[in-house]
Amino acid sequence: MNSQYDVWPLIRFTYNHLKPMSVAHFPLLSLIILVPLLGAVLVACCANISLAKTVALSTAGLVLLASLWLVHGFNPSDGGLQFVEQHAWIPSLHIEYLLGVDGISLLFLPLTALLTLLAIAASWNSPAHSRLYFVLLLVLEAATLGVFSALDLVLFFVFWQLTLPPLFFLIGLWGVGPLRRTAASKYLLVSLCGGLPLLLAFIILAVNHASQLNSTLLTDLSFSFTVLLETQLPDNLQTIVFVLLLIGFAAKAPLVPFHTWLPQVAMDSPAPITALLISLKLGLYGLLRFAMALTPAAAVEYDWVLGIIGAITLIYGALLSLQQSNLRRLLAFASISHVGLVLIGIAALNMQGIQGALLHLLNFTLVAGVLMLMAGFLQQRLGSTDLPQLGGLADTLPKLTGFYFLFMLASLGMPGGSVFPADLLLVLGALQAHPSLGITALAGAVLSAACLLGFSRRAFLGTAVETRFYHQDLRPRELGVLAAALLLVLWGGLFPNSLLGINQTAAEAWLTRLLDQPGMEGDELADHTPGGVAGV
Repeated sequence: MNSQYDVWPLIRFTYNHLKPMSVAHFPLLSLIILVPLLGAVLVACCANISLAKTVALSTAGLVLLASLWLVHGFNPSDGGLQFVEQHAWIPSLHIEYLLGVDGISLLFLPLTALLTLLAIAASWNSPAHSRLYFVLLLVLEAATLGVFSALDLVLFFVFWQLTLPPLFFLIGLWGVGPLRRTAASKYLLVSLCGGLPLLLAFIILAVNHASQLNSTLLTDLSFSFTVLLETQLPDNLQTIVFVLLLIGFAAKAPLVPFHTWLPQVAMDSPAPITALLISLKLGLYGLLRFAMALTPAAAVEYDWVLGIIGAITLIYGALLSLQQSNLRRLLAFASISHVGLVLIGIAALNMQGIQGALLHLLNFTLVAGVLMLMAGFLQQRLGSTDLPQLGGLADTLPKLTGFYFLFMLASLGMPGGSVFPADLLLVLGALQAHPSLGITALAGAVLSAACLLGFSRRAFLGTAVETRFYHQDLRPRELGVLAAALLLVLWGGLFPNSLLGINQTAAEAWLTRLLDQPGMEGDELADHTPGGVAGV
């Protein structure tokens, strides 16, 4: 080719010079949050539903690319916050527009973008979905990305509460069950009640900062996460704040006894929305990011409480899933059980436990979300996911059956799937810190396997329903959604260090902050040493 028309040197020059600028100066986090909102406006202006779907899917794809660019520019050897954006928002109260990510929060952004993309693609063939449905999905994506990026407590609380209106309308207007409005109201009320202790805890932290400076209340309030990390919090206040944050985040996780909204929502909401709810564990993220980091002494002192709550949630959810005859309800209780497993890993307070918990939040949630999407595919075809209506599915829906068993086995922690290294690290961390919790984690895995294998055998390989008519197997778009998710599950299982390497330094810094307490010394400190296996 004539060098006069050779543009590759110009492209390479532009890439090499724009890359440092994008990483250091470009407000990429704000862009990632803003794009779904702009996409929602465009969807609302579309003339027909076909164009609206295309715009929504394109917007979600653009957000995914931007979040992957964020991961590309991230420096995993730096355990601190990166891509920080800081601007005054409400100066009189020292409330800021403060965004940033570290190794703990980074991967939740592409996970959110991917799950939203899958949810939009899975909703494509439903005739009931209007433009408003896709508008609300994109608004929900923007609010969720804000939750994972916000470093000002008030800003975090705003994004946290902004996830509620779109979910309320998505469940109430497009739910598939007769009690969809009841389920939407129950979820909204539980979440609003959970927000009250969060707001109270944030106010206590801000007022404590002012009191530590011996200044007037409004002059030196601070809601900045980075500032509050360096602010001394008396032991009595630490306990109060820790309990308030634990209650607030437990309602969203959900942990027993705040779990009752999820099974009802799973039965009555659209399957893609339920997939998002069981996949995006905002409550567990909040517990990791804020509750334990801001109250380290209380978190270490009461880690046994977290372990017990996790064990109860794990076994309770697994036992109830054994009794279910509906696939969607079974998956909801299985998700609750795995929330308990993650909490056990967090309570271990060692590198194996925390990295296993983070890996589980990234990998099992993807697998569980895809299983719920497949339950939605069955609902569209059969009108039900009750076991009596599902016999002999392998004969009529062989492609869907094959994908279902692959994801089901991956959810049980089979080697080769992305859940296996997460479960391995979780169990190792729990056994090292609290052997009884490690044994409980193993027992929960056995119960989960029993319920899923038993149900799947009867639903897909059992006697076919006599009145069964032929139903179309996976459509091309559904096949593409499942194939893409399966590749990610296999990649996470075969190359887990690609994920563990991103959060290792940040996890070590998080753990060191918790363990660097006056009471943690001697044998107790040795049980929770941050050293050890950082990968598998």
